[in-house]
Amino acid sequence: MNLKIMLATALLPVAVLTGTQAQAKVVDQGALGFTVAHTAQVAATPEDVWKMLRMPQKWWSKAHSWSGDAANFWLDSQAGGCFCEKLPDTGKGLGSVQHARILFAKPNEILRLSGAFGPLQGEALTGTLTIQIKETPTGAAIRFDYVVGGYMRFKIDEIAPAVDTVIGEQLVGLTAALGGALPPSRAEKAAAEEAGEAALPAKKAPKKAEPEKNDPEKAEPSLDDAMADLLADPPAAAEGDKEDDATAPPEASPGLSVLD
Repeated sequence: MNLKIMLATALLPVAVLTGTQAQAKVVDQGALGFTVAHTAQVAATPEDVWKMLRMPQKWWSKAHSWSGDAANFWLDSQAGGCFCEKLPDTGKGLGSVQHARILFAKPNEILRLSGAFGPLQGEALTGTLTIQIKETPTGAAIRFDYVVGGYMRFKIDEIAPAVDTVIGEQLVGLTAALGGALPPSRAEKAAAEEAGEAALPAKKAPKKAEPEKNDPEKAEPSLDDAMADLLADPPAAAEGDKEDDATAPPEASPGLSVLD
């Protein structure tokens, strides 16, 4: 795998790579790591989505493999199982790569993996990919959340958007394998925007944020909340409200000189 080419390609928008519009964003970014999220809806049942998830060779991009052939991917969908790749024998014996291991598997609902993908594998990082599935009137909603934290030699403001695009490309591959993504309906988009606006006061109230962490009923947002948050257009001033903006890394320089 040529890491320079992989990251340069990753910096292209998902829409350019696939011809489809993706619902995606870098949800959070700081000195210690970042979070990216992607959602899609498909005209397939949660059971069909789960079945396809277990066959990465049919949807994970070969461009983000070490062997260059998606047929070498395989996944053991139980706790402790491996999302791995075979490396063909080139005269020195067979090789293999562990992309991630399974932390949590709840059929037709949640698959959570731990792994630093691609060039992140060589850094002192932890990466957690949570894939949620929810039944909808038209099929199923799917959400990918990838949380990365730890020490890395890359500049976060350069690597975060690259990883964001790579993860988005995998969700596009999954939806394509399931017949293609469905666009959100007007009603769903309006509801998402409404939910996003309603959530703003809670996000801007620092004194209320601490108690919510200890509230067992609000420990983890539902997929409905997560989808609404992602679909809603964030206000332009939202980025300026973050307390850690003063310590944010400087503006990234063009190109990928970090890999030179």
